[in-house]
Amino acid sequence: MATLEEIKNDRIKLNRFMTYNSIELSSLEEDRAECRLTLRPESTNPHGMLHGGALYTMADSTAGSAAHSDGRIYVTQSSSMNFLSNIKEGTAVAIGTVRHRGKKTCLVNVDISAEATGKLLATGSFTFFCIGTE
Repeated sequence: MATLEEIKNDRIKLNRFMTYNSIELSSLEEDRAECRLTLRPESTNPHGMLHGGALYTMADSTAGSAAHSDGRIYVTQSSSMNFLSNIKEGTAVAIGTVRHRGKKTCLVNVDISAEATGKLLATGSFTFFCIGTE
């Protein structure tokens, strides 16, 4: 099985959607991942705030990285997000934590906060389906 560092490097290299959306996988541990997104014009809505789709993409990417920390391959099966607050500048930090890992499914909770203030911006729950091993 690959090491966590190898898994992290592969996710960075292979997840083009995450890269395209300027989401950085900053930390990967067993059953835990952290991603960061520094606001740029492409990640904001017409009101100058972090776009809800960017928050969702960040949460899904973070949760998927945490699920994938066991070296298996997962796809998102279902999710639920609650958007609580927003930012117009700075960096958002997402932390995904595996809450349950079964033979075929993995449940991950994600919290996204403003780096500068620690204010909770969004929270979500993601269920992933295991489609195999690498």
